[in-house]
Amino acid sequence: MQPTTSIHLIDYIIIVLTLVVSVGVGVRFARQQKSTGKYFTGGGTLPSWAIGMSILATLISSITFLAYPGEGYGSNWIRLVQGLMVPIVLVFAIGFIVPLFRHVIRLSAYEYFERRFGFFARLYSSLGFILTHFAKMGTVFYIISLALGKMIGMDTVTIIWIIGIAVIILTMLGGIEAVIWLDVIQGFMLIFGGIVTLIILLFSTDGGPSEIWSVAMENGRIGFGPFDWDFVNLTFWVMALNGIFYAIQKYGTDQTIVQRYLTAKSDKEAIKASLIGVLLSVPVWALFMFIGTALFSYYQISQDVLPEGIKNDAVFPIFIVSKLPVGVVGLIISALIAAAVSSLDSDLNCLSAIVLEDYYLRFRPKSSEKEQVLLSKIFIVLAGLGAIGVALFYVHAGGKGVLGIIFTLYAIFSGGIAGMFLLGIFSKIPNKQGLYFGIGASVLFTAYALLTSTPIGAASGKESLLIDLGAFNFTQHKYMIGVYSHVVLFVVAFIASFFFKSKEIDDRLTYKGWLKYKRTNAA
Repeated sequence: MQPTTSIHLIDYIIIVLTLVVSVGVGVRFARQQKSTGKYFTGGGTLPSWAIGMSILATLISSITFLAYPGEGYGSNWIRLVQGLMVPIVLVFAIGFIVPLFRHVIRLSAYEYFERRFGFFARLYSSLGFILTHFAKMGTVFYIISLALGKMIGMDTVTIIWIIGIAVIILTMLGGIEAVIWLDVIQGFMLIFGGIVTLIILLFSTDGGPSEIWSVAMENGRIGFGPFDWDFVNLTFWVMALNGIFYAIQKYGTDQTIVQRYLTAKSDKEAIKASLIGVLLSVPVWALFMFIGTALFSYYQISQDVLPEGIKNDAVFPIFIVSKLPVGVVGLIISALIAAAVSSLDSDLNCLSAIVLEDYYLRFRPKSSEKEQVLLSKIFIVLAGLGAIGVALFYVHAGGKGVLGIIFTLYAIFSGGIAGMFLLGIFSKIPNKQGLYFGIGASVLFTAYALLTSTPIGAASGKESLLIDLGAFNFTQHKYMIGVYSHVVLFVVAFIASFFFKSKEIDDRLTYKGWLKYKRTNAA
């Protein structure tokens, strides 16, 4: 039986209402956006539970909703390992990272790097954020347009423009308050949609949940392996190492998370919000990975026929429109749209904050609040249009293994920034001159690894590497590039710093100095 991709009028109405409500939330907060403090941090008055839900919604996005089920359907749970590392790392570090940023920066996370290592460090890290998040936004736009195109039969380019314009409007009008409160709604929608879908999956086959589990076990869909100490292939250890640096980079250097710290009423509330976001993310990631596992078992047991040549990422959308009842389809698709919006609106607001704080105010520090708010809105529009352009490029180029693309982009564009953060808080010895050598070494290593491991010409049947150094090619898994880039920057910069005289720095910028500062102020 070929699954149908038509949906009912009721489902269309629910989907349209989702977009209308999203834009409406932006309009609701529009009149309150009189200053950049309000526009980007909500005046530091938002409750911790809402900020935590916003962090959750920002982290999971439509990547979780579609790509994780795609991976669970086509493989085991190995790509979940990255997410499992996040709470392990941050439970020990969040109590230091959150108050550090709340006390030493005004708005931009990359102000920390300037105060610690000078302006070039700020420029390098903020550009890394911009590149990474433009790639991420384009991928999110592409994923949701591809999925919705298969579900409702609409052209993917049209979908990109509709959702893109809606996200630009709500973010431009409502600022970070609209973003966070909309994230709260969207986070609950995403979780609800996932739970409903999983329940339907588990009880739609003969044998129920136990049979779903048995079939998955028999076909190697349960587990986190292989556990070989092998960095060439995708193994548990590759994902674990990648996850450790992902956690440090995301919570220690990523504007979308750091900016959330500044919206809370106090250090304690900000830490609480961060823990809520982190601890909720793992079960939600696991939920959607297991949906993919259950999808595999479902189609094995039911023997329903999927379209020939269907990609793993498209199996979940096909199941939604062909197997779920009227109304539920609309709710699940709305949750999918909400997941994308919750990530995109956050990225746009934070990109605008970075452009304003790290670049514009450097040249016009005495500009008025009114001018800054206006320009912030213009930056959001331009960033949104740029992200739409990236998404259209994805449509033109086609997508393959979308979740793999996301992880690879994070590894490539990370540029050793997590290593820079660790270098900054590790001790007072590292200095800006040493950092320059570290950045140079990290960039050279990344260029070498990419050029000697990236094949070209597959379409013509004559595949070759961009640069072939024979036995000296980088042969390990591409996710390891991100790990090594951080390590290379840290080690080279630390050693090189011994050859230059270090200047006095603010004690609060290092871990040891921060503890001393806290003890002094507590007394």
